[in-house]
Amino acid sequence: MLSSRRAAPLLGLAVFFFFLYFFRSLSNQWHNVPQVVGLGDLVPTPTVSRLSSNVTSPSTSPTKQPYAPRPHYVPGKPKPPGSTYTKTLVVPKTKDEDTDWIGREIPEWQPAIYVVDDFSAPLHPPRNKGHEVMVYLSYIIDHYQDLPDIIAFMHSHQFAWHNDDLFGQDAADLLRRLNPARVVREGYMNLRCNWGPGCPDWMHPGAVEEDASKQEEIMLARAWGEIFPDDPIPPVLAQPCCAQFAVSRDRILAIPKARFVYYRDWMLRTELSDYISGRVWEYLWHVVFTGENISCPAENVCYCDGYGICFGGEDEYANFRGLGAQKGALDQELRTWHDEAQAIEIARVSGPLTEEHHLAIPEPGKDIKLQEQIWALERTLNELKDRAYERGANPRLRALEAGREWKEGDGF
Repeated sequence: MLSSRRAAPLLGLAVFFFFLYFFRSLSNQWHNVPQVVGLGDLVPTPTVSRLSSNVTSPSTSPTKQPYAPRPHYVPGKPKPPGSTYTKTLVVPKTKDEDTDWIGREIPEWQPAIYVVDDFSAPLHPPRNKGHEVMVYLSYIIDHYQDLPDIIAFMHSHQFAWHNDDLFGQDAADLLRRLNPARVVREGYMNLRCNWGPGCPDWMHPGAVEEDASKQEEIMLARAWGEIFPDDPIPPVLAQPCCAQFAVSRDRILAIPKARFVYYRDWMLRTELSDYISGRVWEYLWHVVFTGENISCPAENVCYCDGYGICFGGEDEYANFRGLGAQKGALDQELRTWHDEAQAIEIARVSGPLTEEHHLAIPEPGKDIKLQEQIWALERTLNELKDRAYERGANPRLRALEAGREWKEGDGF
């Protein structure tokens, strides 16, 4: 029998070998666990074969799963000609803004007016942040199960520069002319046809130098990675401004409600300011509802198929816009002439005119010539618009200009 003095070293040696075996086994277990890199990306540890130095094939490695199913976008099918569409107009407003024009001018649209600074109002967002974004997303979340056929999302003012000039910048006239069949076919339609600003190449999420005209541009890359974590950052984002659009019910339902909740949660959590977070989303709506990074339909097609204002083709539309530009230049020239004439009259009141006044002398009679030219162009432009309205009343001609198939009996 071993004495206690001789047994102690043997016992210590046995304990040493036991712990050595234990820690080696634990190390081997952790060696097989994927290593975390970056923000949650899992990279498997390569396994080396005894017969080859190649790592395991990609098929045996875990793949990154998207955070939500990707929407399946398909063209919609309009109702038969003569059918009625249910339509809702979603509008954010402050307590002091007047939206009575909606019920007065377009009673066929059901209003959903969210008061952003009154949490006792029947409709209000959870927080007044992100300009119109919070309201748009809140409406979709609140009404996801009972949406109308068509939903238009617009600002609260009836008249604004970003409402196209062919409607007199009047939101009511724009909505009266809006073709619900196009909204259903396309799923998503920007209510502004004019490309400026926004198309064809506007936002560059990778930009590092700030542009005063689009301050949100340098923040887009970070925001994109948070809002669309499954998608690579695009080099360009483009659509006509200014966060006013129409969407069909089917297009909204093609996107899981959880995505809209996720988008609104991002808006609630982001450290970006109210202004910048709202501007970021101005160039993301088309991505959400079309899956495309650029959505710049031809202006003549947008006016024709979307509003029934058909100039006959791209060249005819370009001619109309060219005449409008000529009239704009003449208008500016006439304003300059009047400004110069007024400056001289003001100087005369204060005393005799001398060379020290350094005043430009307007050409006598030029104002009359300019006004006659402007009136002539106005008559031509009005005639072209009248013909465009007449052409737009014909569903076959609308389809022809839009480049889509049409057969007898089809509607718009």
